[in-house]
Amino acid sequence: MNGLTPVQGRDFSLVGQQLMRRIERLNKPVIAMVNGFALGGGMELAMACHLRIAADSAKLGQPEINLGLVPGFGGTQRLLRLAGRAAALELCLLGAPIDAARAQQLGLLTRVVPAAELEAETLKLATQLAHAAPLALRGILDTINVGGECAISEGLEYESAQFGLVFSTEDMREGTCAFLERRKPEFQNR
Repeated sequence: MNGLTPVQGRDFSLVGQQLMRRIERLNKPVIAMVNGFALGGGMELAMACHLRIAADSAKLGQPEINLGLVPGFGGTQRLLRLAGRAAALELCLLGAPIDAARAQQLGLLTRVVPAAELEAETLKLATQLAHAAPLALRGILDTINVGGECAISEGLEYESAQFGLVFSTEDMREGTCAFLERRKPEFQNR
């Protein structure tokens, strides 16, 4: 990055933001498994994921200020939305990494587990998601993404539309029947 011009720097940032946005907008849940350091672009990548699970020994941060940089792949904006203004300012202005416990406290991590259990816990979470109703997963992701970017009245309207839409699916019928029959549902992605 040292040799980039201002225009090339902006373009580099835009490419990184587009990648993170694509991850964030995927219609299947994406899990970040953080083991070790997630600094700068690594933290921006983790924040673009839908769920974030980390080892208790993990360190996260936005140290770009220490390089004379501003986070460029969405770090300022996702931090602001996930952890609030005070935490976004603290992490970006000071540039010091925080431990996993503090990151979870700030809402940056979904779960923190002992390092030795990280992979097993992440696979357990992924398996749980793999058995969930795929069309409902997609609707939830879409509704939360849209709702997070508009006024609450518009978000609620969109949520009602998505709620109504799942009534057209066989998976919703299967899920509600399975509940009434006290059995596990067999979702078919229809």
